[in-house]
Amino acid sequence: MIILGLDPSLSCTGWGAVRAEGSRIAHVANGEVKTDAKAPIAERLHHLHDAIRAVIATYAPDRAAAEEIFLNKNPQSTLKLAQARGAVLAACAAGGLLVNEHAARLVKKSVVGTGGADKAQVQAMLKVLLPGAQIAGADAADALAVAIADAHLVPRA
Repeated sequence: MIILGLDPSLSCTGWGAVRAEGSRIAHVANGEVKTDAKAPIAERLHHLHDAIRAVIATYAPDRAAAEEIFLNKNPQSTLKLAQARGAVLAACAAGGLLVNEHAARLVKKSVVGTGGADKAQVQAMLKVLLPGAQIAGADAADALAVAIADAHLVPRA
């Protein structure tokens, strides 16, 4: 089963695909979709949607997973995150994918063993769990963590 993990953001959406076979997890691919901060928001959201649709078409995941939304102190940031997340989730729906949602603390606990892990701890554990994987950046790493957590948390159909 291939699971597509997603870390939506308007500026840089991370994605990571893993193959889950029993309790074994293997890296398939990962990347980041960046948008032009100077472009109109509709154009940025369209770019995110199309890029994630292309990832789905290329890697043919069986399902997807994303972190649950969190509230920022800045309402504008929360709104932008929600819009980016909507574009990404719509791309998954258009690709026929079920999307599981997981709390950030649960993702960290699943990957590192503690819900209070920081980004550096998550990235260090990814090197152990996915040896040899070249990870595109911090957002791709977060997306891979979401995919791995989903493999551990959700039974395979």
